[in-house]
Amino acid sequence: MKLYSWNVNGIRAVLAKGALQQLITEHDPDILCLQETKAERNQFEVDFPQYEEHFFSAAKKGYSGTAIFTKIRPLQFVDGFPEDIIARYKVEGDVYGDPNAEGRIIAAEFDEFWVVTVYTPNSKRDLSRLEIRHQHWDRAFLAYMQLLETSKPVLFCGDLNAAHTEIDLARPKENQKSAGYTPEEREGIQNYINAGFVDSFRAAHPNEIGAYT
Repeated sequence: MKLYSWNVNGIRAVLAKGALQQLITEHDPDILCLQETKAERNQFEVDFPQYEEHFFSAAKKGYSGTAIFTKIRPLQFVDGFPEDIIARYKVEGDVYGDPNAEGRIIAAEFDEFWVVTVYTPNSKRDLSRLEIRHQHWDRAFLAYMQLLETSKPVLFCGDLNAAHTEIDLARPKENQKSAGYTPEEREGIQNYINAGFVDSFRAAHPNEIGAYT
């Protein structure tokens, strides 16, 4: 099975350039997970008849959003966090909006596994969204993955908006207080590893420099 993940930074743009069509033609993924789609499904045309598709768009127009294209028929799609996890980890809105209304998570259940695509909230250049990301979102996301894992194995992918270790970004020493490489964000990713999840790229390429995952 070939599972692909791509932050498209606007699906309408990559469709207009033919980039999404090219990826599907050349790589033929069985499941394709997208992040930062920045559109509702009725705002563009797409013709990939081999795929079943599911979009979870943000309430705010032209912002965030995720999608899954799959050749394998899923049992169900689940959008967002369950309400009990939202309440337990206090995943609430801030001055930027409500992360639960930003189309950030889709879980697709298949016969033998779950596939999850996620677009983690950015901490912002001034780190004004670091607290909600570190104290609430990251903890809620890990709890959700562990909840799904009680029923069957979980494959999650997407844009975590952070680099885990020094090998995962350029100039790590200069960026230790920058969004995407703060100790708090790195801790969030380490917590996934500690819980038993595996960075599949780094497992295959543990020492490759200049290849970011």
